[in-house]
Amino acid sequence: MTDEPAVSLGSLLTGGCSQLRAAGIADPALDCRLLVAKATGLTPLDLVARPETPVRDDVAMKVREMLARRAAGEPVFRILGSREFYGLELALSAATLEPRSDTEILVDLVLPVVREIADREGTCRILDLGTGTGAIALALLKQVGQAHAVGADIAEGALATARQNARRHGLESRFETVQSDWYSNVTGLYHVIVANPPYIIRGIIETLDREVRNHDPVAALDGGPDGLDAYRQIARGARAFLSPGGHVAVETGHDQKAAVVMEFASHGFCEARSAMDLGGRDRALLFAG
Repeated sequence: MTDEPAVSLGSLLTGGCSQLRAAGIADPALDCRLLVAKATGLTPLDLVARPETPVRDDVAMKVREMLARRAAGEPVFRILGSREFYGLELALSAATLEPRSDTEILVDLVLPVVREIADREGTCRILDLGTGTGAIALALLKQVGQAHAVGADIAEGALATARQNARRHGLESRFETVQSDWYSNVTGLYHVIVANPPYIIRGIIETLDREVRNHDPVAALDGGPDGLDAYRQIARGARAFLSPGGHVAVETGHDQKAAVVMEFASHGFCEARSAMDLGGRDRALLFAG
């Protein structure tokens, strides 16, 4: 009696894609390729060029488990355990928001300011409020070798993930963390304060896509009754932690620009620059003190 032949790479891909398509996943082929590549350790080129490659039973089982999680609505990058942001592969955890391309708009907006300050002062001290994975701070540190950053977050689990990401990219000597409810445990002065704060109106969180509402931490989404609670706290406390001539940069919801500008103006900040996302929607604001 002969053993059953091992499942092939091609059949795993075909079956997995069909499974995800039937579950209503938006891009089943891409997600299937990502999961199969992760489980098998093969490159995307291998997946295409060697469909006849046999896959060990234990690896095939791992692929099927990952596909089942994706079909049930778990985001593909949470299953993979990491996501690329601004050229950095960042580990994710249950305590962190999954960094998304919209937040790269914020990095693009503030990066010239960080560079200019670092060139002029020899350094640029950055405070990243609600740091999560450390995405914003670490992206800026990677781009500006003289910069230093403190990542503040209320969740110790998020801070542990941020420190892991800093070590992964050799940035730990220029990155510190502090467990803090906004500014509560923050000390010192900073040239730049950055934040991607929670800005979803509390009453609509249950209407968000299931991949967001079921898997991103609610604390990283909930902006209060009008979505502006975090901006009020950031604007109210910023001046006490800014060096003279400092800047604050924040990501916003697409319809919040006017309200956020008014909030910061009430604390003496003026809009220096703004940026839209690829869809032409307001996405990030830079304020001068």
